[in-house]
Amino acid sequence: MWHYLVGLVGLWTLLRLIRERQVVSHLQDKYVFITGCDSGFGNLLARQLDRRGMRVLAACLTETGAEELRNNTSKRLETVILDVTKTESIVAATQWVKERVGNRGLWGLVNNAGISIPSGLNEWLKKEDFAKILDVNLLGVIEVTLSMMSLVRKAKGRVVNVSSVLGRLSLFGGGYCISKYGVEAFSDSIRRELSYFGVKVAIIEPGFFQTAISRSDGHVSHSKVLWDRTSSEVKEIYDEKFFLTYTTGLKLLDKMCNTDLSLVTDCMEHALTSRYPRTRYSAGWDAKLFYIPVSYLPTRLADVVLFWTATKPENTL
Repeated sequence: MWHYLVGLVGLWTLLRLIRERQVVSHLQDKYVFITGCDSGFGNLLARQLDRRGMRVLAACLTETGAEELRNNTSKRLETVILDVTKTESIVAATQWVKERVGNRGLWGLVNNAGISIPSGLNEWLKKEDFAKILDVNLLGVIEVTLSMMSLVRKAKGRVVNVSSVLGRLSLFGGGYCISKYGVEAFSDSIRRELSYFGVKVAIIEPGFFQTAISRSDGHVSHSKVLWDRTSSEVKEIYDEKFFLTYTTGLKLLDKMCNTDLSLVTDCMEHALTSRYPRTRYSAGWDAKLFYIPVSYLPTRLADVVLFWTATKPENTL
């Protein structure tokens, strides 16, 4: 009985591998627009796709980031300055893309730009702290996608949205986890809407990786700013001892984070180049073996698991 089951699972796995290794044709003629290419996943993906011969349109926030990227890639790759929080910047970038892709349309749109600060305990934060992250990580994704959608539809192409395991499990307060939950929901809705036109939408859910948004020094220093401005009432509940324990935990971020960013960009590349891309990609063993499985647990049990690892205030009365 068991050997039949093992055989079926093995056959299914083999067929899935064969199917997923089929690559779309004429990659060298396909344009891919990527946001957040100054550093991290976006920068590596731009270089990776450029080496593969694709026509990369890389959006950077700064001219310095754009220049450094151009210096490390072929002449095929082009850059544009984009601030995803500004409508006029998105409109200008969309027109710039239209001029390059012409009637072929845009094969790939990768929404990668994101920030993670300010984050912290919700009670330490203000409304504008939430809005700052949501403006980039969620509303930026939505507006860029809506602006480029007709170009992607024309090419019957791909939309690849970078979410996170924190779009499955909310581990801390602030706008970051909320924004990633929103990216998941937005991606699900446009995947169903655009499927009628041959457009495929994929969600990338990385675990913890060492990029600019996960650097511990930035999170520690900003936590100090949040702590200093919080009210005396809140400081009575979360005392100095709690704050020191909390920031000590943040300092471990660099050691926790995976340095191999290609685990994420390989998922992005597959979503853009495979004839049969997946709907969701989990990148990193922490995502595959802990965060994603815990997200499927009953809520009460998931809370117990996460409560066990969390920093706890002593004054709970």
